[in-house]
Amino acid sequence: MSIIRIVGGNPLEGTVSIHGAKNSVLPIMAASLLAEGETILHNCPNLSDVDAAIRILVHLGCRVWRDGEKVAIDSSTLDKSEIPHELMREMRSSVIFLGAILARTGEAVLSMPGGCELGPRPIDLHLKGLREMGAEINEEGGNIICKAKKLRGCRINLDLPSVGATENIMLAASRCEGTTIITNAAREPEIWDLQNYLRRLGVKVSGAGTPVVTIEGHGPAQSAEHWVIPDRIVSATYLAAAASSQGHILLENVVPAHFSTVTDALTEMGCDIKVGRTTVEIRAPRRLKAGRPIITRPYPGFPTDAQPPLMAASLKAEGTTVFVENIFENRYRHAHELRRMGADIKIEGRVAIVSGVDRLFGAPMTATDLRGGAALIVAALGAEGVTDLSGVAHIDRGYDDIVGALSSLGAHIMRIDRE
Repeated sequence: MSIIRIVGGNPLEGTVSIHGAKNSVLPIMAASLLAEGETILHNCPNLSDVDAAIRILVHLGCRVWRDGEKVAIDSSTLDKSEIPHELMREMRSSVIFLGAILARTGEAVLSMPGGCELGPRPIDLHLKGLREMGAEINEEGGNIICKAKKLRGCRINLDLPSVGATENIMLAASRCEGTTIITNAAREPEIWDLQNYLRRLGVKVSGAGTPVVTIEGHGPAQSAEHWVIPDRIVSATYLAAAASSQGHILLENVVPAHFSTVTDALTEMGCDIKVGRTTVEIRAPRRLKAGRPIITRPYPGFPTDAQPPLMAASLKAEGTTVFVENIFENRYRHAHELRRMGADIKIEGRVAIVSGVDRLFGAPMTATDLRGGAALIVAALGAEGVTDLSGVAHIDRGYDDIVGALSSLGAHIMRIDRE
């Protein structure tokens, strides 16, 4: 068991390079099953979720090598179509393997996925889309059993712009007959990144970043090399950490347009932000001020994953900050822990009202999910005294050595391994 110990009150200063996006690399690793050859992924972060995806690929019969930020996947040796429960439960996004396995082998057996408990995240839209393409799907004893002798292209309208459903349908459609058109598709940058990888495999796919994505099925491709986009949520987290600690930092290797709603919010809170082509610089004031309500929406709206770190940054802001969470109903689980530090947070359904306080104090806290855990670190950086944070396995799912990165910026932070 590990804890992260933070001694707050030290402004962050310096430069940090942002690693590849967790939410891009995982669906691309699943898509590598379509290649029937070797995929080389660059800018691949060292995350526990990535490790879990590698274990799934190896279980399915693939050969996988890792060298620093480069991962090589040879899917030519794929010989299984079932992912056991113990591998599925390690991460919620493991369901993304469904479309790729089904398209490659004609059948797939998966258990219901695990991951952070943020409330209902049904996969009915995934299954609905695959059924419309011709898959026969049954649910038995907690398993999803899919079979399809032949998938066929069709028009699929998503009731909600689900990222996972959009990706799963894109993967299945990449190897089926005919053309598939997804309407009300998710528009996140990670969809665009997946599109670029599929194009490297020879798939004709267009429309990523718009509500309509079109995929023309393609035969086996042999190999591909791809550079994963930078992680916009990690970028937002480090910006929030700088704001919380009254710091001044420069982010490198970023795509500023991918998280412009976050920089806009921080600007309203009084931060001086300068945006370059691949950099963002933030200089925080001595005290933040409350801005307009932060309302989470599907991209290009404010990202739900950035809401917890921004809430943590707002705890000492002058005035009242209102948050409205429209994506996950249990996204405020971190608020209870933040109150241990002296935060003034009131929750009314999907609305959180944060009244700024003058001081926060370090306290023992527990991370209960990935982004909530990051929020606790952000708050601890702006607090007085020592914070011991447990439950750090959640944070390891999405942040590549966050302790090392923050330490390089001058934070008094360390990871302590306990028996």
